[in-house]
Amino acid sequence: MIETSGTGTIYIVAIMVIITLATRWGGVYFMSVTPINYRVRQFIQAMSASVLVALIAPMAITGDHGARIALLATAVIIFLTQKPLPAITAGIVAAALTRQFVY
Repeated sequence: MIETSGTGTIYIVAIMVIITLATRWGGVYFMSVTPINYRVRQFIQAMSASVLVALIAPMAITGDHGARIALLATAVIIFLTQKPLPAITAGIVAAALTRQFVY
């Protein structure tokens, strides 16, 4: 077991950095040698959507009112503009305002 005080924390962070870099660089290498055909493209799009839903669904169910208002604002803006940056901005602002004035 690695000690979580003193230099143990540095070892833990170093291990996490190495694992993160290995997975990122490994993914880039793997995708550089994989031909991107229609089937692979469909898989990548489906995976990104499923990861997004897996991150957002628990927040929609167990989150506070600020989280739910942020999700609603983000969904409305992305539906209207089809641009993620304004939608993300609207979600952040909606959550901040809700948490500032409702709680």
